[in-house]
Amino acid sequence: MIIYDGPSVLDGVPIVAIATFGTANDKTRDMAQVWILCRDMAPHHAIVAGADVSVCGQCPKRRGNGGDCYVIPFQAPLAVWTAYQNHNYPDMDPGAFTGRQVRFGAYGDPAAVPFDAWAPVIESCDIDGSTGYTHQMAHINFDYRITMFCQVSADTPAIARRAWSRGYKTFRTAGDASQRMPGEIECLSDSAGLSCAECQLCDGQTANIVITAHGSRSRSVKQHDVIRSINI
Repeated sequence: MIIYDGPSVLDGVPIVAIATFGTANDKTRDMAQVWILCRDMAPHHAIVAGADVSVCGQCPKRRGNGGDCYVIPFQAPLAVWTAYQNHNYPDMDPGAFTGRQVRFGAYGDPAAVPFDAWAPVIESCDIDGSTGYTHQMAHINFDYRITMFCQVSADTPAIARRAWSRGYKTFRTAGDASQRMPGEIECLSDSAGLSCAECQLCDGQTANIVITAHGSRSRSVKQHDVIRSINI
């Protein structure tokens, strides 16, 4: 169903936020998935054009900016966008979220959507068991109320500390366990094998989470941290 259809908070370009129910994602399990997409351009085309900035903003993993986002745009995001174009989704019924856990941002950043559009979902869903992440803390249009249900994605320890000073909870990727800072706990998907639906800590209110990158990704995270810490 359609949660929002209107201008992006980030740049004013039309976007849509669409919730789907039921997923094959073993990590998130049975959470409602929210897809934040450019309204008038298919996700993979938006990346090529750089138009994904409307839904992903300043995220360094944004594919349209050369990032390595793990979401494959021509798979699930394209399927959702195509169904929207075919008028297959009804307008939102807040009652559909009653008691449901929600993954805010299966694709796209929740901060691209006005907070008021999220309010009916927040009021109905199991907000304590929902998850969300935002990379837009430094964006000029950032609405801090998004952190009521989203972790701030912190790319370096310095960014994490800045978020903490503002009272925000963070999610961070570290090169190895030795880079975990006081006040952070390891993602329970790694340490305990829990799904996001079972863990329920990435709700913007509970804990500062760090996940350890593995293999070649670990090396790239370490290098990225060094470069970013110099530039901050």
